[in-house]
Amino acid sequence: MRKVFIFAQIGFALLALPLIAGNRGEEDKSDQKDSGDDYYVAAYVWPSCHHDKRFGELLWPEGEGEWEVIRKGTPRFEGHYQPRLPLWGYEQDNDPEVVERWIDLALGHGVNVFVYDWYWFDDGPFLESALNDGFLKAANNGKMQFYLMWANHDVKKNYWNVHRYKDDESILWDGAVNMSQFSHIVKRVISQYFTRPNYLKIDGMPVLSIFSIENLLEGFGSVEATRQALDYFREEVKKAGFPGLHIQWNQGGGAVMSEEAARVFAGKVEKMGFNSVAMYNMGGFNEDYLRYGEQSVRIREQMDAILDVPVFPCVSVGWDDTPRFPAKGAKDVVRYHQTPESFAALLSLAKQYADSHPDQPRLITINAWNEWVEGSYLLPDMLNGFSYLQAVKTVMNGSYDPRTNGKVDK
Repeated sequence: MRKVFIFAQIGFALLALPLIAGNRGEEDKSDQKDSGDDYYVAAYVWPSCHHDKRFGELLWPEGEGEWEVIRKGTPRFEGHYQPRLPLWGYEQDNDPEVVERWIDLALGHGVNVFVYDWYWFDDGPFLESALNDGFLKAANNGKMQFYLMWANHDVKKNYWNVHRYKDDESILWDGAVNMSQFSHIVKRVISQYFTRPNYLKIDGMPVLSIFSIENLLEGFGSVEATRQALDYFREEVKKAGFPGLHIQWNQGGGAVMSEEAARVFAGKVEKMGFNSVAMYNMGGFNEDYLRYGEQSVRIREQMDAILDVPVFPCVSVGWDDTPRFPAKGAKDVVRYHQTPESFAALLSLAKQYADSHPDQPRLITINAWNEWVEGSYLLPDMLNGFSYLQAVKTVMNGSYDPRTNGKVDK
C-alpha cells in the first residue's frame, strides 16, 4: 500500500484508446490465453436469474427469477438501451450446462475467478441454487476458482420487483444478523464452500468478502463485538484445517471521503481486523463513463494511501438499474463514452495498479459477469456481442498497449 495520495490524470489516456480486436457479434474462437497464474481476475456473479425455492414466489412469481424484471425494462430517454438483450437468451443461472459454458467463456477471455453474491435471510440461504446447482454442478467447475461475497444488505419489498410491490418500501429482509445466526452462517460456508479445492485462498486462507459493514456492526452492536465475532469465524476456519481466514471489507462503491470520514473508515478496518478492501462497483458514479472512471481511480488511490492492508482495484462495465426503479432517468445512467475501449483503458490502469503493488496478490475485480438489471455485465449481448470480454482478454494477455494507436493482437 502506497502512502502517497496521487490524483490520477487519466482523461487523455481514456481518450487515446486502442480498438478492441474481435467481431462484436461472433464469439472469439482463438486458443485460450490465460491472464496468467499471478493475476486473479474476478467477476462478480449476481445469482437472481432462476426460481428460488424459498422465496421465488414471494419476489418473482413468473418462475424465472429477476428476468421477470429485466425483460420489463423501459427506455427513459432517447437512445436508452432498455430492455437489455442477452445474446444467449434468458438463461437460468442455476443450470449447470449454462454455467459450464460461462466457465469456458470466462477462462478463454482472462477471467479466472467468479465472486458469487451470497445471501442469508430469515435464518436460511437465499439464491444459493445459482452456486450450488449451477456452478458447483458444472462439469468443468474445477477449472474456475470462486469465492463468496456475503451480500448482507437490507431488502425493501419493491427493490427487486417494483411491478409486484409498487410503492411498498417496507423492509422485506433485514441483513443484520445476531451471533446465533452468524454461527450458522460460519458453519455453512466452511463446510459447503471453503473446503473445496477451487475456493479462492490467499496465503492458504479462504477469502470472504462482506458487503455491508454497517449491517455487520448493527447485528453485533459495536466495533469490539464485531471484531470478536470475526475472530470467532477465524478460529472456526482454523479448526477446519486452514491457517486462517482472509476477510475482505467490500466498500460497494462510494466517493472520495473527507479527511474525517477517511480517518474513521481506516480506524474501523484496522480495529475489526480486515485483511483487505475491495469494491463491488468501482465508485464515483457519473453519467460520463470517462469521468466515472477518473473518479474511481481517485477513490482507489485515497484508500490505498490511508490503509495498511491491500486495496484491490475494481473496474465496472457501466451502470443502469432503471428496470428496478420507475422514477429513475437519464441522470441515473452511465450513458456517455461507455464503450469496450474505455473499459479496456480503465482495466489497463487497474492492472498497472496491481503490478505496482508487488507486496499484495494481483487481484482485480470486475463489476460484473451478469448484472443485467444494473447494466454492468461481461456476458455477450445483442449490442456489443463479445467486445467487453475481448477487452479483458486483450488487456490481461498483454497485447493491449495505448501507445500502439489502436493496434492490438488478435
